[in-house]
Amino acid sequence: MNYTRRDLGKLALAAVPVAMATAAKPNSVFGGVQVGINTPYSFHNMPDGADDILKYQTDLGISASELRLQPVERALNAPKPWTAPRGANRNSLTEEQQAERAKAAEALRKWRTSQSMDGFTAFRKKWEDAGVRIQVVKFDGIDSFSDDEVDYAFQVARSLGAQAISCEIPLSKTERLGGFATKHKTMVGYHGHTNLTSPEAFGRPGSWEQAFTYSKYNGANIDIGHFFTANDVSPAEFIKKYRDRITHVHLKDRKAHNGPNVPWGQGDTPLRDCLRMIKKEKFPFQATIEFEYPVPKDSTLLAELKKCVAYCKDCLA
Repeated sequence: MNYTRRDLGKLALAAVPVAMATAAKPNSVFGGVQVGINTPYSFHNMPDGADDILKYQTDLGISASELRLQPVERALNAPKPWTAPRGANRNSLTEEQQAERAKAAEALRKWRTSQSMDGFTAFRKKWEDAGVRIQVVKFDGIDSFSDDEVDYAFQVARSLGAQAISCEIPLSKTERLGGFATKHKTMVGYHGHTNLTSPEAFGRPGSWEQAFTYSKYNGANIDIGHFFTANDVSPAEFIKKYRDRITHVHLKDRKAHNGPNVPWGQGDTPLRDCLRMIKKEKFPFQATIEFEYPVPKDSTLLAELKKCVAYCKDCLA
């Protein structure tokens, strides 16, 4: 698809453009595995409006997304969240700054809890008409949401067509969120990094196993690169053991022993083996590109992302 940003900006959320309806749609199901992308995170430092993201995905041929909430709410004209002034220390805000932050948070809470889901349903329709499914919605700071905002989060995810939500929160907060997940019968994938020492972090396999005890809807968003480099072991067996708890996996390549992110195929991460295992076992969850290695000087971000898509396609052929 070759839409200009201006063309996309003219599209109403509920509109069904003739060109979108008739043009070839993206398809990133390779060997039965749905390859998606973590957005807008993977489009570092590029315009991150909802229309921008949709265009990047269709141009890359990626037909599924793990989409953060922020561009969705912006598209629906939500109040802007408060942001700290440049150079401000979040842990030592002035009384005036704290008041401004509280006021902005309350305005956003009121907006969220007064919303009909019609706008989110229209947002979903536009993306699906373009050939992109929103399979996971990521919520930043969901552990600080009020109860009615957490209900809103699950309702939004369902309205967008998501099979799960994802987040990065302390382990001790997963019992509360797991209760909401049980209420809404929707999986939550907790994302992990490489911290093996903090009892609140998701790095050790045991952290996810503890969260699993709180709710059958508490799940795992396993980052293959982080898991491998932190634990010095492939996550394949963990994924197979807890197949019903895996919401999606993040794809990246890293050097061993907490080494750096590198172009795919140049690291030590068993990325190819894990992709082939997902194909062999016919797991239904999304394999999600999360772009993190430095872009070479003679290349571009989108060119590198195309290489990531091609890598997945080759592995899953």
